[in-house]
Formats: sequence, C-alpha cells, structure tokens
Amino acid sequence: MWAVAFFTVLTVFMTWPLAMRMGSQVVGQIGDNIYFVWLIEWFRQALFEIHTNPLFVPHLNFPEGWNIASTDVTPVMVLLGLPAAQLAGPAFGYNFSLLLSFVLSGLFMYLWVHHLTGSRGAGLVAGAVYAFLPFRMAHFLAGHLNLSGTQWFPLFFWGLTGLLWERRLAWKPVLLAAVSLGLIGLSAPYYLYMTLIIGGIYTLGYFVLTEGKKIFHSPALKNLGLFSLCTAPLVLLSVMPYFSIGQQGGLADRTVEYASLYSATFLDYALPSPDHFLAGEWVNSHFDRQLWMEGTFYIGATALGLSFLAFVWRKDIVRKRLVWVVLLAALAALVFSLGVYVRSRGEILEWDLPPLLAQLLHKEQTRLPLPALLLFKYLPFYSKMRAIMRIGFFVLVFTSLASGLGAAAVLKRVPGRATTWTAAGLIVLVLFEFYPGPYRHFAAIDARPVDYWLAQQPGAGAVAQFPFGQAIDQDQVYNTLVHRKPFIGGFFNANQTPQYTRIQPVLDRFPAPDSLQLLNELGVQYVIVDTAQYADFPAVEKAVEQQGLRFLIELSGQRVYELSR
Repeated sequence: MWAVAFFTVLTVFMTWPLAMRMGSQVVGQIGDNIYFVWLIEWFRQALFEIHTNPLFVPHLNFPEGWNIASTDVTPVMVLLGLPAAQLAGPAFGYNFSLLLSFVLSGLFMYLWVHHLTGSRGAGLVAGAVYAFLPFRMAHFLAGHLNLSGTQWFPLFFWGLTGLLWERRLAWKPVLLAAVSLGLIGLSAPYYLYMTLIIGGIYTLGYFVLTEGKKIFHSPALKNLGLFSLCTAPLVLLSVMPYFSIGQQGGLADRTVEYASLYSATFLDYALPSPDHFLAGEWVNSHFDRQLWMEGTFYIGATALGLSFLAFVWRKDIVRKRLVWVVLLAALAALVFSLGVYVRSRGEILEWDLPPLLAQLLHKEQTRLPLPALLLFKYLPFYSKMRAIMRIGFFVLVFTSLASGLGAAAVLKRVPGRATTWTAAGLIVLVLFEFYPGPYRHFAAIDARPVDYWLAQQPGAGAVAQFPFGQAIDQDQVYNTLVHRKPFIGGFFNANQTPQYTRIQPVLDRFPAPDSLQLLNELGVQYVIVDTAQYADFPAVEKAVEQQGLRFLIELSGQRVYELSR
C-alpha cells in the first residue's frame, strides 16, 4: 500500500495540474483523446442503458453502422474508467483511467523487481523509470488511452520468466502470464501482436542460453503448453473482432514507404523528449521531431547507466542468465523498430550496385533490407500495423527492468541507512530526466452550440457534416453524444469503412446535385456546413439554395440546412 501511495503521489506530480481539472478538460489539444472520452461514454450507454454490443455502433457510419474494431477499442482501459465515468462523467472516467495506468505501471514493475532482487528501493527505482517513461508521457499528452495500457507488461514477463525458470509444473506464473497477456490484448491489439513476437524471442533466448541440449526435457516446455491452453480463450476474445473485420477487408495493408515513415531511428532512443521542461526546447530547435509522439524512446542516462551496471554485476543477480535473455529480447525489439530498410533522415537509402551485379539483377540501385522486412512480407498482419516503430517500447520495458537490477546491485554495495538516500537520489535523477514541467495547455471537452441545438430538434433523420472531410474527425464522433442523432461519419482515420469509401468521392463534390441525391438515399435530414472551410462560401450558399435545401440556423459558423424530401 505504501508503494501504491508512492506512485499515486508521483503521478499527480508528473501530470500536474490535471488532477484539478479531471471532470471537464484533457491535457493538450483535442485529438484522439476526445475519441476515447466518447468511447467510455458509449460503452457506458451500451452496457447499462441500451444493453447492446458496444463493439457495433448503429448510429455512426449511418445507415450501415460502424464496427469500431476497425480502430482501437481498448475495452480493459475503458472498463477501468467506467466506474469513475458513472460517478462524474466520461471526461473524468477517461482521465482517471489514464492516471491509473501510471500508478499500476509503476506498481507492477516495482513488484517484479522486488520479487527478483528482494530490494524495495530497487523496485521503486525501476517503477519510477517505467511509469514515467517519455514514451508514456508522450502518449499521455496525445490522448492515446490504448497505448497507455502498459501496466500488464511487467506482469506478463514476470509470469513468463517464472514459468520458464521453474523446475516443475508452476501454476502461479502460468496463470500470471496467461491472464496478463489477455489483458494486453484487451488493451491494444498492437501490443498483443508485438508481445507475441518479442515474447517468442524472449522464450527462444531462454532455451538457447539456459537449457542448451536439455531443451526437450525441460519442465519449461510443459509450463509453456499449459500457458498456451490457459491464455488461448482470452487472446481469442481480444483478437476476434479484429480478425473478423480483417477477413472483410476492413484492415488496410501498409506500403513499404508508409512503414518506413513510421519507423524509428537511433536518435529516437538518444534524444530527450521534446516535451522535457529543460531540454525540450533545445531538442525541438536542433532536430526534426515531427513524429515525436510516436518516436520518443528515450530511456535516460540514469536508467541506462543502471542497466549497464546490471550487466557488469550480473553475478549478483539470482538468475544470472536472465540479463542475457533480456538483452537479446531488447536488441531484437530495437532492430525491428528501425523498420524494413536502412534509412537516412527518414528516406530509404538507395545503394549503387557494381556494374556486373547491376547487369545480373537488371537494376542499378538497391535497398539494404533490415530483419523486419521478412516479418513485413511473410508474417500475417505485420503489414497492417500503422506504426511499426511502436515495437521499440519493449526496449524500454527491458531497460526499466535492467535499471532495477542495476539499482539493486548498487544498493547492495551501499552501507546501512545510506541505501534509502541512495534509492531516493536515483529516483530524483530519473524524474528530473523525464519531467515535462507543469502542463499549461488544456482543452475543454464539450460539443458545439449547433449540437445542443440539434438535440432539441424533432425527427430521426441523420446528420451530415461538410466539408465531408470533417465527417471522420474524432470530435464529430463525440458530438453525437450531445445531439443523439444518426451521423453518416465516424472515426475512420486508420481504416475506412466500405460505405465511406463509396460515398466519399460523391460527397466531396457537395453541393453538386448527385451529392444531394446521395444524402437523400442515406436518410440525411440535417446538413451542417462549416462556413470557414470554404474560400468562396457565398457561391456554395447560392448552390445550396438552388438545390432546394432549407436554411434553419447558423451558430458559431456552423450553418444548418434541412434536406427537403
């Protein structure tokens, strides 16, 4: 309980002053965060009011409906926020779930390291590193509730380590690994898929580095078989919605160029966060960090130094070869995060071939492939991931663990009461390297005046927003909570629905006659036009009136028309 209190206090400090604004605001700007606020409220309504399947939203992507497995669902993170949402609203539930992820991430890493080393001080150091990684702080600011669900990884690798190293049938680590893997899958499908890859390499490393020729007689094989049986139902539960929509073509394949754009570089691991209170401004002014929210993998000099000491003093660790297994898995994650081809400044490098080789291959240049290219080409679903660099997070998981092992070795060499002060000093150094400073920018969670007006209007007809590109904005999804009318759009940034793909080219020509005909076919009653988004709105207005739309009201630049039938 002291550890819970410790990480709660640190969470409030590192995210200050969010604790004072949880009920109505979110950190940063409106973006993905408002989608997750909507998602928590939608789950609450679906489960407790409508009593329907929350994975299908009939009033979005109307009239076809929207299977939200085409984007991120994160049911576990939503459920963690539901009790708070019931008490104080969806924004409070969203913020509560985010802050809880900091506390649990720190707590579970603390428990794992304490279990391995017997040192509470080392556990607190590792927990502080893991809970407040710049990677986590970046996705917290971006509003990625799904990617903030990192608390299950220490539990999974704790269980996996236990079931591999036990010399007998071991139910406790088997169940710990099985349940936590299911929770990973129910937090983010990205994380589940990557955990299976890195967990497989971690397991292979154990057998190669520890069992050797005794591999087929190892009790670990029996424990792995038992683990597979126990985790299969939870894993299947977490992947079935995505597998189903993938079979229907709802998950897009990414190109090599797209994958390279969202690949990491060594600078991503070396540079402090652009959001750091002291170094951030310097980083922003000297480096291109446009994708910093995805590519912030900085581990910090303190954690890296402690990890190095864990390797140097590995004889102090009860399971000496664990360091080698952790190092192998971390290196694999690092290499995979770098993408499919060698790049420079974000561009894939083209290498000139010698004349003879160019003649044999019938090309003058070639690209230098990386190991991830094999996964991209031959491993199912790998090419469907939008940001393959996220696998670099596992480097941070293992470095956080290693920093705890190193801290335990340091504290073991410190005499008497100095251990407490040494552990406290290490935690202060870690927080100094990660601290973003007090957050100054907050966004209010609220709909537009036009949405409150729509809520008062009769009729069950659908709503359309123009320009039609706005129909897939996250905030438009949230607005449906207020006006409670069907909406022909949805949050389709990752994977577009068949209906949206079909109607987009036509509705992009609004107010052309064929677009009005299509709106009638879709059951649209209210047409909202954002006047500021049209360079020549008087011409648009004239065309709208000629098509017979009836003007109703204009509120804050949103002009509302009713479609005649």
